[in-house]
Amino acid sequence: MEPTDTAGPPAEPPAHWEADVVLRDGATAHVRPVGPDDAGRLVDFYARVSAESKYLRFFTPYPRLSDRDVRHFTTHDWVDRVGLGLFVGDEMLAIVRYDRIGPDGRSVRTGPQGRSATAEVAFLVQDDQQGRGVASVLLEHIAAVARERGIRRFVADVLPSNRRMVTVFTEAGYTQQSAFEDGVVRLTLELAPTETSLGVMLGREHRAEARSIARLLTPRSVAVIGASRREGTVGHTLLANLRAGEFTGEVYAVNPKAGREPIDGVPTYASVLDIPGQVDLALVAVPADAVRQVVEQCGRKGVHGLVVVSSGFAETGPEGRERQRRLVRAARRRGMRVIGPNCLGVLNTDPELRVNASLSPRMPRRGRVGMFAQSGALGIAILESTVGRGIGLSTFVSAGNRADVSGNDLLQYWEDDPATDVVLLHLESIGNPRKFTRLARRVSRSKPVVAVKSGRHSQGVPLGHVTRALSLPDSAVDALFRQAGVIRVPTVAELFDVGQLLAYQPLPAGDRIAIIGNSDSLGLLTQDACASAGLNPLRPVDLTTSATADDFRAALADALACTETDAVITVFIPPLTTSGDEVAGAIADMAGRAAEIGKPLLTTYLAHEGLPTQLRRLDADGVPAFGSVPSYPAPENAVRALAEVVRYAAWRRRPTGRVPEHPEVRTDHARALVRARLGGEDAAGLSPADAAELLDCYGIELRRAVRVDGEDAAVRAATELGYPVALKTIAEHLRHRVDVDGVRLDIGAEAGLRRVFRELTARLGGPDQARLVVQSMAPHGIATVLGLTYDESFGAVLSFGLAGPATELLGDVAHRLVPATDQDVADLVREVRAAPMLFGYRGARPVDVPALEDILLRLSRLADDLPQVTSIELNPVVVAPEGAHVLGALIRLSRPPARTDLGPRSLSRP
Repeated sequence: MEPTDTAGPPAEPPAHWEADVVLRDGATAHVRPVGPDDAGRLVDFYARVSAESKYLRFFTPYPRLSDRDVRHFTTHDWVDRVGLGLFVGDEMLAIVRYDRIGPDGRSVRTGPQGRSATAEVAFLVQDDQQGRGVASVLLEHIAAVARERGIRRFVADVLPSNRRMVTVFTEAGYTQQSAFEDGVVRLTLELAPTETSLGVMLGREHRAEARSIARLLTPRSVAVIGASRREGTVGHTLLANLRAGEFTGEVYAVNPKAGREPIDGVPTYASVLDIPGQVDLALVAVPADAVRQVVEQCGRKGVHGLVVVSSGFAETGPEGRERQRRLVRAARRRGMRVIGPNCLGVLNTDPELRVNASLSPRMPRRGRVGMFAQSGALGIAILESTVGRGIGLSTFVSAGNRADVSGNDLLQYWEDDPATDVVLLHLESIGNPRKFTRLARRVSRSKPVVAVKSGRHSQGVPLGHVTRALSLPDSAVDALFRQAGVIRVPTVAELFDVGQLLAYQPLPAGDRIAIIGNSDSLGLLTQDACASAGLNPLRPVDLTTSATADDFRAALADALACTETDAVITVFIPPLTTSGDEVAGAIADMAGRAAEIGKPLLTTYLAHEGLPTQLRRLDADGVPAFGSVPSYPAPENAVRALAEVVRYAAWRRRPTGRVPEHPEVRTDHARALVRARLGGEDAAGLSPADAAELLDCYGIELRRAVRVDGEDAAVRAATELGYPVALKTIAEHLRHRVDVDGVRLDIGAEAGLRRVFRELTARLGGPDQARLVVQSMAPHGIATVLGLTYDESFGAVLSFGLAGPATELLGDVAHRLVPATDQDVADLVREVRAAPMLFGYRGARPVDVPALEDILLRLSRLADDLPQVTSIELNPVVVAPEGAHVLGALIRLSRPPARTDLGPRSLSRP
């Protein structure tokens, strides 16, 4: 956020300075400005701080705060003096404050002489809270506030013995200096974000959020609040499933009306506060209007997290949505995260835990797949499918309304989870798409992520999900998922088709597919399916219906040994003379060899779906292990799954690319231009001259065009620019009109220019309506359109396509997120179906694609630097055999919403 100009101190701090945060141990807390109403909390907090910590803060014994001290530390002007506190419940755990100072080190106030860009910063953290990352979180937030108020650097005086605080500053990643004088270390931190500071922040975010999910998925004690003796109730089902799953930890039942008698042998209590032991996880199954009280009690008990199965929240309308917000706020401010509400629950198949904290009676077998679903009803079907297919899960989370914990949190957890190799997601909505693509891109480099995203055509948001609908077309969402390495599939069935292949077989090294079977017709169908899916199938090997198990074994051995194959599909129909189990044994035997050499082996085995018993390789515990052979009911299913995996493997092999630095870019000039043109308006369009100036700051030349309102003016412009020239309309109402031929090219002389001018003005309604310009001719080449749009969910998005109505009609446009790497841009250009036109189609001369890619990279840099630039259309960009030439540009500015994926760590607002 850019510095704000304030005529006088604001009466109240901005609302966005408040945030819920996750600490190093996975617990949550609340950061907010400290004001006069916090005087009592500050006194209580200070009384709990040790004498040593007070000494390290004030450099002298300071046993208590005077009334004047309390007023000083709770009174702020929100510009030159700002204090933030970290709270859990109503209790202050830490405080940070900055004071703007002048060159002499004394406090100064912003005035007509300008403002100092330096502030002194100091922390105080309660002793029993040290080591939880509290000071690091507060430093991120106070630094963001300071930058917003025009402060560019912090100074901090620290005693050498205060190693914890020195570490907080030195490990933050900011550019810093230190000096030692009079027994004090003076640290100076430049607050401009650096690559290192952003990396430190994102690394801390990752570890904290992963830990917060671990607290929910690895409980040692669970309380079922709302447990019931009556069968068929939600509370009874949760308790019964937890016990039937053989949970290894302590289980407690909570119901104020159930009495003291155990429920099915489980100790029963009237309140969670009555439970004598620690409670890690609370399953909440009480009426919606009673959930708030349960949250308060769980917070007082020190419960780590909540799974709220109860319904009656945002899915019911505005009143329920507000109830949901209150639930999340109350839980976070008492240190707890929330799964749900209106959810199915969670499972963890770790044999040391065996957690079935869900409404599903089916406990999947142990496996290497992590599964996230939003819909509770669909979650039950998904678990049934995993059991039916024989696919093992590591953990499963159904988030319901996704009021707090989301798929992004699970990505953070699964990235480092040693029990998870593959991630499957069913997404009805995406709360923070920019964060999702950032995380998915990182996770997908080591673990495949497969996703079903509902709303392909409607892009709507289900009831209960407090998030905006995506505005991008579904084809663009597809492209952005591909850029992040996410395998997007259209159905839940295909989610498992792809997932089972990834979980039990190696990634292929290429797209060359061997086909072996005992049916010629099915072999040819498989070959056709491979070709249609973009794979490179070899000629099918038909073993005939009389093939024996030994025939299959020999053919598979040959295919696996062949250097011309990357994967093998076997097609097996009921034989006439051979036992199906014998053939399955041969396939399973060769699966071990396939896994060793890194070639996936999959089959259509008697129309089985999943992991047939005969094709499983079992580990020491009798669980299907890597190398088990996935089966599909039809060859087409197998080929679709393999094609997705082949594309994902190719993405993994490609270089990640880099974002060029472009040191010649004049960012400061561009920012000043944008600020000046936007002014106090919410939106503005740039004139052609301003557009040319802005593009020039980024090394993009907009070919000069001269506006003309008469024949003589057109001739003068052509003489100045030099013949041949083009004459064209720039009238907004005539853009993209296929019935209006508003361009004349290669005008070589004055007479021709005068004639064409008269023709166009007559056709287009006169000079004022026509809005004609004269432009020097660019070299002949391929006309393309480069675009930049700002989507409220994903941020800035680059687009590319060839110019012309056919491209618009067919939607042949590709998209990539900003900032784009050189590899992203190369993929973007080659993704459109008309891309062969750029590379010498049918004997034509290839055009200068590197010059085109350079413009796209510079456009990406512009969008990343200037979030106020919310729309750019470069049309046309003529790509010639040598060079690319921008002939037209439309640029619009507006004030984008504040980004939620960068800046100080915080959880999304409920």
